[in-house]
Amino acid sequence: MTIEHHPDEATLAAHAAGVLDLGQRVALATHLRACPRCREWVRAMEGVGGEIVEGCSPASLSDDALDKTLARLDEPAPAPRALPAETADAPHELPDFVRRYAFGDWRYVAPRIAMRPIHLPAPGPTRVFLLKSAPNTRLLQHAHTALEMTCVLRGAFTHEGGHFGPGDFDLGDETVMHQPHVDDGEDCVCLVAIQGVLRWKGFWGLIARPFVRL
Repeated sequence: MTIEHHPDEATLAAHAAGVLDLGQRVALATHLRACPRCREWVRAMEGVGGEIVEGCSPASLSDDALDKTLARLDEPAPAPRALPAETADAPHELPDFVRRYAFGDWRYVAPRIAMRPIHLPAPGPTRVFLLKSAPNTRLLQHAHTALEMTCVLRGAFTHEGGHFGPGDFDLGDETVMHQPHVDDGEDCVCLVAIQGVLRWKGFWGLIARPFVRL
């Protein structure tokens, strides 16, 4: 698998610094699972952050901090969590922690296009879902009112920004207008983390607007 499209350095640095919201962290973690190059870059940034922390003046602890820490050592270890039955079929390309979230049912949002919500444990501005499109499907041309992160899990698609296959990362925002076209051969399954709403272009976009909800 050759990965051609990656998050930019600013996005990777924000992930390493822990400043992204949970939905965006899910998208970055999904890409990092497939991409050794970006994993190495993030590890390097985390190392820089660790050196900065080591250079900071130590903070004082409460008088009972040690007693509280020692008391926790006697607590029983939590039992391993099994995957819920409804998520047992979640794509293996997802990080383990994502596969342990609750998944909704697949539902069609347009002809030949289905989505499956991923219910995050904490509310936030970013919605996360799986999007599955049948081979040779052309999505309507659209832009976004905020950020959209897309990680390809299986299959591939092409739009004005290039060709995207397994492991590739695609970033869209209000400046990007695109029209993805799914390759022949197999379904294209992506993890999508999106803020805001889609802005559809053209007559068919106007017709579809009341019916397509992502």
